[in-house]
Amino acid sequence: MKPDTFEKLLKFIDSMNADYKEELYYALKESIEPIDPYHRKIIEELRETKFSKGLVCPRCDGKEVVRFGKYNNRQRYKCKSCNKTFSDFTRTPLYKTKHPGKWIRFIECMIEGKSLRKSQKIVGVSYVTLFYWRHKILNALKQDIIEAFNGIVEMDETYLLFSEKGKKKIADRKPRKRGGKSKYRGISKEQMCILVARDRNRNTIAKTSCMGRIVKSKVESVVGSYLSSANVLCTDKWRAYKKYCEEKDIQHYRIKPDESGHVIKGLYHIQNVNNYHARFKKWLDRFNGVASKYLNNYLTWFKFLDSVGYENTINCIKEMLITGCLHKVYDTYHSIRTAKFSIP
Repeated sequence: MKPDTFEKLLKFIDSMNADYKEELYYALKESIEPIDPYHRKIIEELRETKFSKGLVCPRCDGKEVVRFGKYNNRQRYKCKSCNKTFSDFTRTPLYKTKHPGKWIRFIECMIEGKSLRKSQKIVGVSYVTLFYWRHKILNALKQDIIEAFNGIVEMDETYLLFSEKGKKKIADRKPRKRGGKSKYRGISKEQMCILVARDRNRNTIAKTSCMGRIVKSKVESVVGSYLSSANVLCTDKWRAYKKYCEEKDIQHYRIKPDESGHVIKGLYHIQNVNNYHARFKKWLDRFNGVASKYLNNYLTWFKFLDSVGYENTINCIKEMLITGCLHKVYDTYHSIRTAKFSIP
């Protein structure tokens, strides 16, 4: 290409709008760094990680497994216990996927927090299919939880208005546009309570806990199995936390800004967890509201992004895909579409 022609091309690219520039960027990226070599390496690493202790049947957990030929260039295995066959993808988010090679590009879009329609242009798969892919991988990642908190733990709740986005017939109220507002002032039963607990090592639990104000029993159901008397809990002055700590014999610091300030003894505060709330809500705004029945999936998504520092690298893509594939998933398109909102 002549220098003059190349300069004209650069000027033309500069005149393009942001959407076309983005499409051009991914087209060039695919041309310069094809995804196929990465896909083969990740699948190989997935196989080694998943079967690190030997081949195990994902259907019955049997260990008497033998190779059973190939199908579409994928190795198949047969379990002698249940007499059924399986592949490396069976009972994973990639199970029965027609385009497994496009998952890496889709994970890349997820890390960047792109909408389904933007992802459709980049990945080349219908946004409806990508919706199901999104929730299959997130349902798997939800199973990847911490064993226990370490040391000081900050805990606080935040609230989002209950949403039935995507539902065509809502019986008990008029549909809202772009979220709308609650008909009650302050915190009410129309709002979902999201409880977030986080230690200083960034181990995090974030789940919907109840409708309206948090109560002691819901604190126990969400974080009780991760806390012990060895922890120190920092919360605001809401009484449910005080009762919980007294019952569980956990050392407790109640942050009362109007009395003791935002930090006690220069160490005990809830600023990290409050910053987490703010970052999550800012990130969630890009979706123009989400259905409440899927909110725990979005909490899981954000927790992963926060843990990897929002870095869109091949290592982060690999970590998200492999971690998701290490957990069994039984979701179908029908089960994802017809899911109901529930509180743990």
